[in-house]
Amino acid sequence: MLPSLRTRTAWPNLVEEFFNGDAFPRFFENETRRSLPAVNIIEGKEDYKIEVAAPGLNKEDFKINLENNVLTVSSEKEEKQEVKDEKVMRKEFSYFSFSRSFTLPQTVHTDKIKATHKDGILQVTIPKRDEAKDKPAREIKIS
Repeated sequence: MLPSLRTRTAWPNLVEEFFNGDAFPRFFENETRRSLPAVNIIEGKEDYKIEVAAPGLNKEDFKINLENNVLTVSSEKEEKQEVKDEKVMRKEFSYFSFSRSFTLPQTVHTDKIKATHKDGILQVTIPKRDEAKDKPAREIKIS
């Protein structure tokens, strides 16, 4: 059983889904809007890997929690830019946050979960317990 994905969506996305994105103008979109990071879930022989593509985020920007066999990867980042010239002072704020949750199977070692970050990819490795690992085929003799 692979970890299952839970997605939290924001209010504007609910409206877009309900009205198929055509009834309202896109008030909530601008050049700073980012989408929910893409996720790969990979099952290997020894473990599961969850890869979160989040370019522009550093490892310090992520928070990973495990509660009641639900693994949650989240991030909050605020960017501030200030531009000054002779006549105008302008400030622009950009706020980005997301949360992705995964229900883990009972057959994993939750106390041995590890995470790494490299080149904009957060990788969470979740080791399988021995009973969940693939067993080699064996011949059974007929008596």
